[in-house]
Amino acid sequence: MTKTFEIAIFQGDGIGPEIMAPTLAVLESMSGLDCAFSFKDLPAGAEHYARTGDALPEASMQAAEAADAILLSAMGMPSIRYPNGQEIAPQLDLRERMGLFAGVRPVRIAKGQPTPLKLDHGQEVDFVLVRESTEGLFHSRKSPDVRANEAYETMKITRETSEKLFRFTFELARQRKAAGRGPGRVTCVDKANVLGAFVFFREVFDGVAQDYPDLNADHTYVDATALWMVEKPESFDVMVTENMFGDILSDLGAGLMGGLGLAPSADIGAQNAVFQPCHGSAPDIAGKGMANPFAMILSAAMMLDWLAIQHDHAPLAAGGTALREAVEAEIAQRTCVTPDLGGTATTDEAAAAIAARLT
Repeated sequence: MTKTFEIAIFQGDGIGPEIMAPTLAVLESMSGLDCAFSFKDLPAGAEHYARTGDALPEASMQAAEAADAILLSAMGMPSIRYPNGQEIAPQLDLRERMGLFAGVRPVRIAKGQPTPLKLDHGQEVDFVLVRESTEGLFHSRKSPDVRANEAYETMKITRETSEKLFRFTFELARQRKAAGRGPGRVTCVDKANVLGAFVFFREVFDGVAQDYPDLNADHTYVDATALWMVEKPESFDVMVTENMFGDILSDLGAGLMGGLGLAPSADIGAQNAVFQPCHGSAPDIAGKGMANPFAMILSAAMMLDWLAIQHDHAPLAAGGTALREAVEAEIAQRTCVTPDLGGTATTDEAAAAIAARLT
């Protein structure tokens, strides 16, 4: 009997629904996965908050927790905020509630892919940034200490979460090495030369590294890492860092790939995982049919990869690879891409071109 995976769907705000619909169509068009998908729409987001006063209903949270995976589009609107001035960000609530400690941000530049980097002809870039997603400097975001003339935020780094994060990262590096995608190297990105919290972060990293003698482990400071991501991105394999540093470096990685429209992500915990594009809701182009769906589609490919591992389902792994390669081929040839990549295709046309490459 064919297995059916229940996928929780958060349509998001702004361009969110526009890139989600064709992504689901691509998934439904794929053959050879030896499974079926049941998509369950769940209400949440800034626009839902504006209508109801609730950005993430408890029923939506519980349904997402019960699903096999969660596919989430862009969320948040700059014009819709909580009374304290903060933007609506249900995706952060999902990470914290479900303990999605590992934010996975792949940075891949395939042959022919446009990039601001000056790469040698035919050179590829393929590394992964893993961002701790539940603690760090984001820890006090719901209760900042704001006074009349000064304000404070608190960074939180715990041994329990850091050990889980580092083990996840070393296992990822081991998987990449086995697949021939990396040399088996994990780099801890911190600021241990200035902040004591990062001295602790590094000590925990070094302790976990001892359990992986088959892999190489090293360290860099975050400022140097930003420089080297531009100057020598091929030197990285898997990087792991704190929440805020990871947030910033993720956007740098997206820029290297040619923009946020090509940047997928996953937030993974012990039981649940959320897959979403790195970009925002882009209200300035919402409704115009010009949003780039590729980051959303690549996030769906990451979902297939994760489901394959969770359920030991090889056809899903093959599907994830095929989907990623179809997007890379379209980016390289640029026969049907959206305006942000120099093309004239609509959102639906660009997604349809990916589906056509899979047939």
